[in-house]
Amino acid sequence: MKYFSLIIVLLLISCKNKEDILLPKSNITEISDVQDHSPIYIFFRVNGKDTLAEVNRKNSIITTNWILNIDKRLPLKLVIPEVMKLQDKKRKEKAHKNEKAENYYSYADSIKKNMAFIPFTKVYYTIGIPEKKYYVFHFRKGNDLVLSDNLEVKKSELIKDFYNIKFERIPEVVFLFDKNMSYGEYIQNKILVREFNSYGVDPISPKEFIF
Repeated sequence: MKYFSLIIVLLLISCKNKEDILLPKSNITEISDVQDHSPIYIFFRVNGKDTLAEVNRKNSIITTNWILNIDKRLPLKLVIPEVMKLQDKKRKEKAHKNEKAENYYSYADSIKKNMAFIPFTKVYYTIGIPEKKYYVFHFRKGNDLVLSDNLEVKKSELIKDFYNIKFERIPEVVFLFDKNMSYGEYIQNKILVREFNSYGVDPISPKEFIF
């Protein structure tokens, strides 16, 4: 209920300023409660024919958990560079560093009607393509088929298919996301691959690639 109220507050604030943030939606709650947090907003803006990502982090405190509220309509090519700047600032902080402070993406659970969160503190983003030494899951914009090491697999069968492969040694897996994919679709894919955590061996690298 506390976070449902938070959604209402965000809407009231946005109405007052004639702007809003449309959060991604899912029917799964990864994490439902984050204490001691600071909100950071990345707004969807349009200037003529150009789409812009506008960051508002004036209320962020470096020693707290950061919750990034990002408009789902923004493409990754605009979102991730801004996220990288925020991560870099927090990682380089020395004087007031809090090793326990995490970073989270927010989204809305459409079933439970509450705010939900997914951590990304340990993710290191790269703009570009992965080296050949990795096993790559390539998520393409608006496509229900994922390239699993260049073979097309349905998203719903991706993890099961991977663990059905008879590897001599389980490879290190990295994700490659289409830079034109919306942030909303990206979060849905992130929630999907979190299912790897339910297996005894998690091969997912903290590296993610945007290209």
